[in-house]
Amino acid sequence: MTTRRLIFVLLDGLSAQTARSCMGYLEGMREAGLIFGGSVQCELPSLSRPLYHCLISGQRPAASGLVHNTHTPAAPHAEANCFEIARDRGLVTAAAAFHWFSELVNAAPFVPERDRLTCDASLPLRYGLFYSRDDYPDPQVFLDAEVLRARHDPRLLLIHCLGIDHAGHLCGHAGAAYRNAAREADMLLARYMPAWLEQGCDVMITADHGMSDDKFHNGTSPEEREVPVYLAGGAFRPDAARAPEQTEWCGTLCEALHLRGHGKALCCEVLR
Repeated sequence: MTTRRLIFVLLDGLSAQTARSCMGYLEGMREAGLIFGGSVQCELPSLSRPLYHCLISGQRPAASGLVHNTHTPAAPHAEANCFEIARDRGLVTAAAAFHWFSELVNAAPFVPERDRLTCDASLPLRYGLFYSRDDYPDPQVFLDAEVLRARHDPRLLLIHCLGIDHAGHLCGHAGAAYRNAAREADMLLARYMPAWLEQGCDVMITADHGMSDDKFHNGTSPEEREVPVYLAGGAFRPDAARAPEQTEWCGTLCEALHLRGHGKALCCEVLR
């Protein structure tokens, strides 16, 4: 059984352009050759729920049929996702995330009284602190994640923040609040990530989609489709030739955890 630990940070709504211009810690680590940094185009439609599912399963929205945000499945989708694969191999999983992840992975619909605090070894996401408000503060999400790490030592941990996306819906891609939300997320990573790396964790950071100047997304513009990718830790090559596409995320994550033979697509270029 693998002893690796992987932290998957999903910064909702973060465009690659904003990451390059506002995230001084991550870009500094990239410039120093300590981590990999790149960008990819998100799949279409550039909406959150379809892209969450794509990232964790490798299934394009057009293939999975999950193509809009209001689609709440009665049960998790049939395609295996990274949390199911990890659970089936005996790994502890956890998430500090928006409640849509609870619906996509564990059970739908989300029932706050039952699902807000999750602790169930039979579920793909065994431990969870799930929130339901778009304005739930990013610092609280990171703190929730650290509580899960301290108490349960997960091998696969999801940290999903909505602060950047929420700011973008209020002011658009060019707005100061959007850029400053990206800066806040970067400073949170500067606070926590050095300890994660020192403890031997691997870290995968990306976004589902970007944001337009119209205060929304779902289109095909570079601001909406181009998203950043940062990879750090012993599993990844800082000089990789390219970033994993969203359909390759699940396979690459599984390979980094030594869950070989799983995941429908794999970006071998980024792995050591």
